[in-house]
Amino acid sequence: MTSPAFPARTSGRRFHFFFNRAWQALWVLPLPAWLLLFFAVPLGLLVAISFWSVVNYRLTPDATLSAWRYVLGLDFLWASFWRSYGLSMASAVAISLLAFPASYAMAFVAAPRQRLVLLGLAIAPFFTSYLVRIYSWQVFLTEGGVISSIVQALGGKGESLLNTYFALFLGHATLALPVVLILQTIALANVDRTGISAAANLGARPGAILFRVILPAARPGLTLGLLFAFLLSYAEFVSASYLGGGTFQTLPILVTDLVRAGQQWPRAAVVSLLMIASLLVTAFVTVLWAYREKG
Repeated sequence: MTSPAFPARTSGRRFHFFFNRAWQALWVLPLPAWLLLFFAVPLGLLVAISFWSVVNYRLTPDATLSAWRYVLGLDFLWASFWRSYGLSMASAVAISLLAFPASYAMAFVAAPRQRLVLLGLAIAPFFTSYLVRIYSWQVFLTEGGVISSIVQALGGKGESLLNTYFALFLGHATLALPVVLILQTIALANVDRTGISAAANLGARPGAILFRVILPAARPGLTLGLLFAFLLSYAEFVSASYLGGGTFQTLPILVTDLVRAGQQWPRAAVVSLLMIASLLVTAFVTVLWAYREKG
């Protein structure tokens, strides 16, 4: 004889099951929607435009490879690519090394409350305009500026430091250093202290603890900091224009020049896709290395 209450309990379980699944989907939904709206759709549009043509300075839907053939045949494209890639990677490494002592101090020396205050100070530059910060560097770097005057006072020539690789690096550091500082501090602060204590109790020296315990444990976070520094520097346009003076042809400068020269959006789209592809490959390899298992 069938109990009348059993179907009701089964129906209730099914309702709770579907309700929980719908509730979980509701929380997950914003991420794919965001990726679709802000990444997939613009990327698809960029790919489509790369096959369009420009007729009488007007963008015309087409299916031609002329923009790809033109851009990939430019000698200075590859010079700009390797210059941008090398500059960004060198800046990322230098910024990471520059930020590490401060990150280490915040993670291991500062008390938790002091660490919060210091991290707040690291975020403070984002409350000001990046363009204004770049402009302010010109006061220091230009001929007759702060650094030039100090060098002249010491008997040097005091030449302008604008339009140099050093100026470009300062621009990259102005943008990426706070981000790297925060990511490194979080990674180091989350290192398990028991491993450090065990190594110290076994007589390991501070250098050995740093290189054999702390750095391997914090490797994913430190690598992500390096990656973010590279990503920000690679797509950076403002410092290349206002501190580099356009002297160094980087890929963002090339994209701007192509757009300004006869509204060549298809050619600019090809350069942009080249940048995106190299960024994705670099990010994939870096993340793979950061999370690889110990051999």
